[in-house]
Amino acid sequence: MKNQVREIREAQLMSKAELARKAGVSPVTIDRIENGAECRMSTKRKIILALGLKLTDRNKVFPGDV
Repeated sequence: MKNQVREIREAQLMSKAELARKAGVSPVTIDRIENGAECRMSTKRKIILALGLKLTDRNKVFPGDV
């Protein structure tokens, strides 16, 4: 199932570069994840927090994750 990173980021009027900076990852990483690439759990954690969400909201961002 596709993740919701792009949708949530755009709803917050946040650029890829801004999300990458807040999450401490590269803009290329954000681009890959938004296009459906897999990523480490630690990277998912950074993105969820950078979007201003709680870790308990992970299923809203990455549906289907255990």
